[in-house]
Amino acid sequence: MTHKKLSSPDFGTKQERCESLGKHIIAHNATVREAAKVFGISKSTVHQDITARLEKINPALFKEVRVVLEKNKEERHIRGGMATKLKYSVIK
Repeated sequence: MTHKKLSSPDFGTKQERCESLGKHIIAHNATVREAAKVFGISKSTVHQDITARLEKINPALFKEVRVVLEKNKEERHIRGGMATKLKYSVIK
């Protein structure tokens, strides 16, 4: 899934960034890695914002984001298998 990178990650406060990340993840069914790329921040920052900060800032949004992230976690092995299959099909 391709997303347009935000030109400047100037969200003012961490609270605004956390909520923006949460809304993006829900809207695009994005993974932590995809969200990090779009927002121009590290995966660690996304993870910290979502798991530690968002739960305190906006519990309702956190619950929705958690559902998406759990689904992504369950599908992770499928994406890994597809990437490996593609890698070896290109080599042949």
